[in-house]
Amino acid sequence: MPHIVPRPCIDSLKAYVPGLSIAEIQEKYALPQVIKMASNENPLGASPLAQEAVRRHAGSLFRYPQGGNPRLCTALAQRHGVSPEQIVVGNGSDEIIDLLIRILAEAGQHSLVCFEPCFSIYPIQGKICGVEIRRHPLNEDFSFDFDALLALVDESTRLVFVTAPDNPSGYCPPRHAVARLAEELARRAPGCLLVVDEAYADFAEDESAVSLLTAGTLPENTAFLRTFSKSWGLAGLRLGYAVLPPRLAEYCWRARLPFSVNILAEEAALAALTDTAFRQATLETVIEGRTLLSEGLRDMGCTVWPSAANFLMFHLPHGRGTAQSCFEALLAAGIIIRPLKSYNLPEHLRVSVGSREENRAFLAAMQTFLASR
Repeated sequence: MPHIVPRPCIDSLKAYVPGLSIAEIQEKYALPQVIKMASNENPLGASPLAQEAVRRHAGSLFRYPQGGNPRLCTALAQRHGVSPEQIVVGNGSDEIIDLLIRILAEAGQHSLVCFEPCFSIYPIQGKICGVEIRRHPLNEDFSFDFDALLALVDESTRLVFVTAPDNPSGYCPPRHAVARLAEELARRAPGCLLVVDEAYADFAEDESAVSLLTAGTLPENTAFLRTFSKSWGLAGLRLGYAVLPPRLAEYCWRARLPFSVNILAEEAALAALTDTAFRQATLETVIEGRTLLSEGLRDMGCTVWPSAANFLMFHLPHGRGTAQSCFEALLAAGIIIRPLKSYNLPEHLRVSVGSREENRAFLAAMQTFLASR
């Protein structure tokens, strides 16, 4: 058997770390029921209309999807007031992130810039593609220093990634600051694309105040990423999309693997887009739950960072246990949250906003844990 050796960048790669699943915690702790508040999923589940669409189209599983997903692209273009030629859909927005890096950056020649910490797919996919990764630490309060980020940009930089709201803190830069970043990038590095990942933007109390896409301001050097995994409740179907400059969208369609968005994902998304009642209920549930969780954790003495997303990052009161001990105690109680060791934040935790019942159960479990310390 030959000795098969990966490229050096793959050998040193650290894989993306997902949240724990309900099944593995049920098995480990012999629990009949587990609450998952670790992966920023929709607290109300999936749209009833989307579920019905999946059932209705199950008989089409033997068919390939229509190439280019034109119906979905048209629906998304109408939603955002752009041309269908600006829309690219993918197997989660992760696929589009990978596409953009592979299309724009040459291995060994180009760089990408992002914050530290950030959504790990940006540096992971950049490293896989052999691109230099340049990172600047977040401010102490987890806000963004765009001037420092710009200082990392030179003629080799082909992509700059910004998540708004950010993961894991929930911080969201004001819209005007992102617009200024795009303007400065266009001046300093005309060949560089600003990628604004707005996976959580619709959870902001005033979306148009934080989102250039929602406000209809689309700089020519900027791409906007969105996902169906969060407010639309379709995480299991893997569907994301981007609003891009038309020429760049065309290149993405050339490079994208054919049929990466399956029939059921497309039909579910088209149905979900019409389910305005479900989506409004989702946004109201998240905003209300975010307030409840934030106030409840602060009342217990925890430090809680302000969030415009569907999750909160928090730190335990001094001397009241470690993040790992809290995480493990909650697991034993049947509640999964997210420890942030993979973000190099070993004493921070992140909790997704759940339903009212899930939020109350989490706060009760936290109260029990802290009372025991």
